[in-house]
Amino acid sequence: MYVRKNIRFGVVWRLVWRSLLVFTIYDSVICLLYEFGGAHWIDIPWAPVATLGAAVAFYIGFKNNASYDRFWEGRQLWGSIVNLSRIWSIRAFDFVEAPDADLRRLHRRLVHRHLAWTNALRLHLRRQTAEHWDTDVAPFLDPAEDADVRRLSNPPTHLLRQQSNELRQLHQRGLLTEFRHVALMDTIQDLFNAQGGCERIKNTPFPRQYAFYSFVFVWVFAVVLPLGLVAEFAKMGPGHIWLMVPFAVVVSGVFNTIELVGHTSENPFENEMNDVPMTAICRSIEIDLRELLGETELPARIEPVDDVLY
Repeated sequence: MYVRKNIRFGVVWRLVWRSLLVFTIYDSVICLLYEFGGAHWIDIPWAPVATLGAAVAFYIGFKNNASYDRFWEGRQLWGSIVNLSRIWSIRAFDFVEAPDADLRRLHRRLVHRHLAWTNALRLHLRRQTAEHWDTDVAPFLDPAEDADVRRLSNPPTHLLRQQSNELRQLHQRGLLTEFRHVALMDTIQDLFNAQGGCERIKNTPFPRQYAFYSFVFVWVFAVVLPLGLVAEFAKMGPGHIWLMVPFAVVVSGVFNTIELVGHTSENPFENEMNDVPMTAICRSIEIDLRELLGETELPARIEPVDDVLY
């Protein structure tokens, strides 16, 4: 997630320079043909061009709204995971009873397994499980449990299943009352709901008919725009026709940039510049929960890299 108040010019330039170059070359060719090639037949009335521009603006506006909704829903789901993580820890501390010798170890296992779940979910959504499991998930699990879970296709689901199994065993041993058992299971259910919401966004691509035609319509507009402007600028007098190039490039560039903004927000779990900062959220959860455990050797919070928080 980009966190700087103002987007640096270099970031924008990397996204748009190729399209601006294409627009500049194309618009210059139109001017050359009209001015020196005598191809006055290429100009078209401005009214249909303006109508097309309005239609394209509405279309890409709709696409951008839908793209932002996907990002914002993803951020809300991870916000709920933050709150549920705290609820899980507090309920584990207050509800689970055990002899003093075992209590801290039991609390630590329940909380650390939850931290493994948050990181496993992040890696599962980003398709990074194989590369980062040893550093981000395995340290929070017992070796035997780690060996069982890492080979599965959906590790977060099985980690929550392990939490459920442990709660059942605690209830059977009389260390967890029925009411408290139900309350903790409700929290697991909420965690499953949050995970399912994230997986729904991840596994359901943005409708390609909207994404594809938005791209096509922007470039169709960029093609016809100079054809509608060239005669208008030629009417202003000798030499003024060349003013059409910067004006057409700016207008085409604005439309193309708006389309790119929507495109970069379609999939919020890809670890890109505009995505949900799941690494930073997981680290914040880890710090909060380990502080609740009384641990002091804590990792540092994730800081932005080149103004991007991952």
